[in-house]
Amino acid sequence: MNIKTSLCSQEYDGASLVEEHASLVKRIAYHLISKLPASVLVDDLIQAGMIGLLEAAKNFNNDKGASFETFAGIRIRGSMLDDIRKGDWTPRSVHKNSRAITKAIYSVENETGGNAYDTDIAAYLGVDIKQYHKMLNEVNAGKLVRIVDLNMTEYIEATDINSSVDNPYDQFVRSAFQKALATALTTLPKREAIVLSLYYNDNLKLREISEVLSVSESRVSQILSQGMLELKAKLRFWRTE
Repeated sequence: MNIKTSLCSQEYDGASLVEEHASLVKRIAYHLISKLPASVLVDDLIQAGMIGLLEAAKNFNNDKGASFETFAGIRIRGSMLDDIRKGDWTPRSVHKNSRAITKAIYSVENETGGNAYDTDIAAYLGVDIKQYHKMLNEVNAGKLVRIVDLNMTEYIEATDINSSVDNPYDQFVRSAFQKALATALTTLPKREAIVLSLYYNDNLKLREISEVLSVSESRVSQILSQGMLELKAKLRFWRTE
């Protein structure tokens, strides 16, 4: 087979992969949209996901041991999340509050040697409990509250499977991070751990969790935000600037 024929074959294979897996983009988009603010449109996610699918088809190497669907799924989701980050509409004050709460959690836990609770964090910030809960609600509504918000994308993106297979150091780092994350989850206060588990593992919506726990949906939102920020504080050494 000459070079021209080989290139044509590769282009055909890439086009075939894109055509065969277009439905994967929609599936991931509709799964993500249920967790996102109303301002995010599913069509925008699908458009970003198609770019990720095209990149996956271009870069996939089936000699690395991962299936194309697994490899493409990671690239598609990553492309969608990158697009959301670039179009971040969150006010600066919300980002500022998120950083302030994370710092407060770390400081309180460092001083007490235990978990930081609502009243402790509010006192550290110099606000009353009502204002603190409002800050948590704004953080939750204004951000994509996912594990990726811990700013550790390169570790969680066990992502580029094709490159990671050949890099023992990357494998070691990801494994160490996953262990650190698992340990951090076990040290969370019970209510935060339950809400995170119901939200991420069981894929329940805030309304459904509020019914399970017999608390308001707003309160669930607050607990979810605080739980994520507590994880962020506990895993501060893994964060990238």
